[in-house]
Amino acid sequence: MNDLIKDCTGVILAGGENTRMPVLKAFIKVNGEPIIEKNLALIQQLFEETFIVTNQPEEYSYLGAPLFGDIHNIRGPMTGIFTSLINSSTPWVFISACDMPFINKELINYMNSQRKGFDAVVPASKGKAEPLFAFYSKKLLSPMEKAVLSDRRGLKDFLKDKKVKYISAADVRRFDPGARSFINMNTPGDADQHLGLNID
Repeated sequence: MNDLIKDCTGVILAGGENTRMPVLKAFIKVNGEPIIEKNLALIQQLFEETFIVTNQPEEYSYLGAPLFGDIHNIRGPMTGIFTSLINSSTPWVFISACDMPFINKELINYMNSQRKGFDAVVPASKGKAEPLFAFYSKKLLSPMEKAVLSDRRGLKDFLKDKKVKYISAADVRRFDPGARSFINMNTPGDADQHLGLNID
């Protein structure tokens, strides 16, 4: 148990509108196991503190993990990240979305090793940042709250002038050759393509 990451909290964001998927994305099954259960088990292997941010606690209470609702009634992932930072007892949080079926433990550990001197660690894939599979420092709390409250909720724009360590696509591939950590289940087509599931 001594190898758990103690100065960072592992968080799953179980928000989103779910408008394009007829079922809750977190409960799509991979090899018979809901994504949320698979991912919670993985982050509990890595981080001493873990929790879920959701505005639907009734759906997730059976998991036995601490649950927190959004601090501000303003939708979007940045609100979820801000809520994570406020509620964590550690100076950092690791964020993952609830609909990513293939998050990679080795990649998370490598990203964790790159935090020194930065306020966020964000991987890149196919030429774009992946801010929903990333580390964030509490040093970002104040500017993040200002951004949320002023309706500037684009994460990539928010990070432009911050101290961010971007993990290159080449480094991502060293640990996650197909960059599968960033695949998410936004539509039934995603579930069909990546999981071979017919969801309608």
